[in-house]
Amino acid sequence: MGELILILGGARSGKSAEAVRIARQLQDGQVLFVATAEPGDDEMHFRIEKHRAERPVHWHTLEAPRHVGKAIGRQSERYSTIVVDCITLLVSNLLVDKPDPYAEAVRERVAQEVEEIVTAAIAMPCASRMIVVSNEVGNGMAPLTPLGRAFRDLVGQANQTLAAASDRAVLMVAGLPLVLKGEESQHPASAPWESEVNAAAARDE
Repeated sequence: MGELILILGGARSGKSAEAVRIARQLQDGQVLFVATAEPGDDEMHFRIEKHRAERPVHWHTLEAPRHVGKAIGRQSERYSTIVVDCITLLVSNLLVDKPDPYAEAVRERVAQEVEEIVTAAIAMPCASRMIVVSNEVGNGMAPLTPLGRAFRDLVGQANQTLAAASDRAVLMVAGLPLVLKGEESQHPASAPWESEVNAAAARDE
C-alpha cells in the first residue's frame, strides 16, 4: 500500500514546485509524472513546456487528461513515486465533455476518477508514494457563471475526498508549506524561542 500525499494551493502558490521537491527528496527509484493538461492553445502549450523543463529529465511522463487512475494502475508497480498534476485540470477536462456542467453524469464521472486515483495509490507497493496536486478553490469570491460555480463545487468535493484518503495533506501559501494532515509541522525558528520560554519558566519557578 503506497502513501498518498495531497498538495493544495491557489494559483502560483508553489504547489507544483513542492510536488517536484518532495518527489526529488524521496526519490529511491523511478518517478512517473502524470500530466492531466491538454495543450488547447499557445499559452497552455507554453505552460506545459515550462513545467516539463523544470522536471528532472530522467523522470517518465504519462499524459492522461482523463481516466488517470486506470492509466496509472497499469504500471504503478514500476515506480516508487508517482506525481499527478493536477486534479484541477482533470475536472476541467471532464466538464467540457458535457453541455450541462450540473449534470449528474459529470459529478459521477469526477467522483469515479478520484476514487480510481485513490485505488491506484492503495495498489502501489509499500514504501512507495503518490503525490497529487490540486487547487484550493474555496477562498475566493463565488464565481459569476454556472460553469464556474460547478467547477468550484466539483474540485472542492474532489479535494475533500482526496484529503480524507490521504496520509499527508499540505496547503501551499506563497511558496510555504502548511501541513494540514500527517507529519507535525514546526517552523525552524520556533525551537530557540521555545527554549527561551522554557528557560524563563524554569527561572520563575
